Amino acid sequence: MTSATPKPPLPRRTPQRVAPEKIQEAVEARDALAAALTGAGIQLPAMDVRTPWPVTDDSDAGRATRYALIHLGVCSAPVALALAAVIVYGAGR
Repeated sequence: MTSATPKPPLPRRTPQRVAPEKIQEAVEARDALAAALTGAGIQLPAMDVRTPWPVTDDSDAGRATRYALIHLGVCSAPVALALAAVIVYGAGR
C-alpha cells in the first residue's frame, strides 16, 4: 500500500481593485450578449463577469485593473456550431 502524497493547494485568486464602472460595463455587455444570443436561439448558461488574475510582477501593483472580463463558459458542440453559424450569417450581411 502506498501512502497518499498531499496535493498542493489550488491557487487562490487575489482580490483585484476593479473600478465599479468597469464591472458595470462588463455586466451590461454580458447582458447585451446574452440577449442577442437568446434572440438567435442560443444560450450560453455559464456566462459570468470576472476580474482578471493578479499581476505577478510589481510593475502595475499600485494601479487598479482597467477592466473586468466576461467569461463565456463552456458549451456543447451543437451550441458552438449554432453560434458559429450565427456569426457567419451576421458577418455576411
